[in-house]
Amino acid sequence: MSIKKQALQNPSYQYILNSFRDWLDVLGYADTTVYGIPNLIQEFLQYLEQKNKQDINQIDNKDFLAYYYRTKGRANKKRGGGLSGAYLNKYIQAIQLFSDYLRQSTKIILPKLYISNEQNNQEPRDILTQSEIKMLYQATDNYPAPTRYQNEELYEALAKRDRASLTLLYGCGLRRNEAVNIKVEDIQIEQERIYVRKGKNYRERLVPLNTSCMRYLQDYMHEARIYFLKETNNPYLLISQRGKRLDGQSLLLRIKLLQKRSENEALIDKQIGLHTLRHSIATHLLENGMSLEAIAKFLGHSSLESTQIYTHLVSEQ
Repeated sequence: MSIKKQALQNPSYQYILNSFRDWLDVLGYADTTVYGIPNLIQEFLQYLEQKNKQDINQIDNKDFLAYYYRTKGRANKKRGGGLSGAYLNKYIQAIQLFSDYLRQSTKIILPKLYISNEQNNQEPRDILTQSEIKMLYQATDNYPAPTRYQNEELYEALAKRDRASLTLLYGCGLRRNEAVNIKVEDIQIEQERIYVRKGKNYRERLVPLNTSCMRYLQDYMHEARIYFLKETNNPYLLISQRGKRLDGQSLLLRIKLLQKRSENEALIDKQIGLHTLRHSIATHLLENGMSLEAIAKFLGHSSLESTQIYTHLVSEQ
């Protein structure tokens, strides 16, 4: 039987796994992360059980590294060969987050765990041109005729929310988790900026707003957000039709709908996700002469290495 199909036998490990999941949720990680990362850590805890390590205080970084390299050596039964770099990077992310959790929440003395990411051999997602971005904005007005159940007021509110979403993801270059966690108070119109309080690795940053971005955000906040708001104390900017914080999956479905409503075959054929918009604005800024240092600050990158990928994207195009 593979490790994935086994249940944890150690009650303390079961408790720690549930606590780790709650920790991720409280810190505002995406739903996919809150669900998926603990599943990988369950494998790690089962690995410890097999090694007869039944006390979490017994583990050290050697256990994390041994588990990772054991995973790296595993064959990919579906495709043959080794596991992909992208898949292995999920394991790296999981054990680094779990290491952080143990250090911060259980006070276990562990040095910071460093493992270099594997090279990702997957094909990159498509980058949108500036004209294709404009098509997505224009598609927000291409909603269907009102029906008995869907009135024009709803469609107009959705259109304003879609433009605000595009503004966060493209105009401000936010990651998915950053966008869904933006609160109304984070939109600092007078200072012409957004305060990103839940950036990657807990880093905060300020993102500038140009005139168009401010207009789209203000239109939504002042004219449409109230349409979705069921609870007056809901602080989040993007609200679903049920009055809750809009989640990443719903946000992606709206972008896919705009892609379809553009009625442009080249745009419709592109494989895009929420991160495509972030990649696109970075590429466009570089094409327009912005320095890598400024783009790295805008995107919230901790080093220029992450930003330098856009130089390759621009040269390819």
